[in-house]
Amino acid sequence: MTKIKTIILLLFLGFGLQQCYSQTYKFSTSGFSVLERNDKGEWGKWSNLELSKMMVTLDTDKNRIVVYSQAIQVFEIIDYHPVEENETDLVYSFTCKDNNGEDCTLSIIKRKKQEDRKQLYINYGDKIILYNIFNLKS
Repeated sequence: MTKIKTIILLLFLGFGLQQCYSQTYKFSTSGFSVLERNDKGEWGKWSNLELSKMMVTLDTDKNRIVVYSQAIQVFEIIDYHPVEENETDLVYSFTCKDNNGEDCTLSIIKRKKQEDRKQLYINYGDKIILYNIFNLKS
């Protein structure tokens, strides 16, 4: 009986600690740009950066990223990639499915040599959407 109580206690502690590490990160966008492949499969040029002010949330508890654009974009996180770091960037990537069930990769990149500027990339393989983002205080 004591063994069962110990196991139940450990399970509750485990689930409780998992809840403690779940977080929601809030960002705001300042601009966006789009890059697309042409009919030959070659990348074109980035569109002109357009000003935008939208909220973006990364909710690790619900495993989703939401971009609150005119048409709300919800990305279900399927897989969390290991953090990549080099001299210039710190990259957090996620394999996701969007509202339409399409696969994509989202990456939040912190540009170390650009005053820690942050960018969100939404990569569909044939199109990449880039948002310049900054942290919102909770």
